[in-house]
Amino acid sequence: MNNDYDFRVKNLGERKVASPIALSRVLGDSIANYVNDDEFVRHVVDVKVGPQPDLKASQLLEKAGPREKLYFTPSRVHAGIVSCGGLCPGINDVIRSIVRCLWQRYGVRRITGIPFGFRGFLPEYHYQPIKLDPDVVDDIHKIGGTILGTSRGGGERVTEIVDAIEQLNINVLFTIGGDGTQKGTLEISQEIEKRGHKIAVIGIPKTIDNDIFLIQKTFGFETAVELAVQAVTAAHTEAHSSINGIGLVKLMGRESGFIAAHTVLAVHEANYVLIPEVRFEMEGPSGLLSHLESRLKDRNHAVIVVAEGAGQDLLPSENEKDASGNKRLSDIGYFLRERINDYFEAKGTEVNVKYIDPSYIIRSSRANASDSVYCERLGASAVHAAMAGKTEIIIGLVANEFVHIPTQIAVSRRKHVDPEEALWRDAQEATQQPLSITNPVKQGS
Repeated sequence: MNNDYDFRVKNLGERKVASPIALSRVLGDSIANYVNDDEFVRHVVDVKVGPQPDLKASQLLEKAGPREKLYFTPSRVHAGIVSCGGLCPGINDVIRSIVRCLWQRYGVRRITGIPFGFRGFLPEYHYQPIKLDPDVVDDIHKIGGTILGTSRGGGERVTEIVDAIEQLNINVLFTIGGDGTQKGTLEISQEIEKRGHKIAVIGIPKTIDNDIFLIQKTFGFETAVELAVQAVTAAHTEAHSSINGIGLVKLMGRESGFIAAHTVLAVHEANYVLIPEVRFEMEGPSGLLSHLESRLKDRNHAVIVVAEGAGQDLLPSENEKDASGNKRLSDIGYFLRERINDYFEAKGTEVNVKYIDPSYIIRSSRANASDSVYCERLGASAVHAAMAGKTEIIIGLVANEFVHIPTQIAVSRRKHVDPEEALWRDAQEATQQPLSITNPVKQGS
């Protein structure tokens, strides 16, 4: 991994306001401590024996947490919260955490929810801001979705969004969303800076696919795997109970196969896992259909887990994009179901394909306990950063520490499953599938 990233965090100015949070400056007194700007985390933890190069502060990630001095006077803060993009378990948990930390820890009394994503800033939609306080948010972690509503798109209308932020007199903005949302957030922050405003803009990365660069995990991921396991278990039961039963489960994962890989490791009842990062073929002696035929002869059933972005090279593409700017995917689940049925029908072999797509059930679910804890800590870390005048950053977990990551770096690339590293190796061992589901290239071809 490139070590030349500049991780220095933007600050709105000198911090002069004493924090209302009473913590300790002394180590060893059994009282929680403030975090200082000279506390860092390495983003690359792998090392080799021998002399190590000197590290600069710009090469390290700044630790998140409450600072002793603030940039903003809490009584003068008007905080805005917006959630964008698709649903994901835990959005309400993050909203709840932000509101409660602002209100109860810092005494902020003006907190506004922006309805239906970035569109809530745009005048033609006539959406009314939502007043938030602890009474409004105390129980929202018990339900899925987002109480603010969400939508895709709109983030490209930067000038109008910043106009609305000015009109609302917001000086602290929290954006909850994935790669597209955070790219939009970066442009919004840059426009704010261009206009000379002192507004803290903090992103909380939301993508169920777990594909935000550098971040150890994104919220909702563990819930997604837990629920995906239930779907795969059901597919296995259906397949095992049928004549030549084939359970086919399509999971989320547009460009990264983390959910699929973790699911097969958790369930150990899948025989094939197909992800976007690893090419596979359908035809030929080493293709999926041939392996599947052998499996049915030996065991009379099979389970296939496929990420939604897998096998796109096998399908026609219209090269269209959705409102978030993502490429529209062809339906790999439908393709596999039809191709498997056609293959065995041509051979006169009875098969029973049970196709399950639990995507929207998973996306709309409430967070499990682990994700709920994570969301609580993400939201609080975002508030601490904003009150200290940090800006143009996202909050994330790296090496089990909450850190500030410059948004520019976080959106510069996606995180992917590395086919040569341990996660994919372990997933293949869990399924016992071949190391490659492709045919050898003939010499001279």
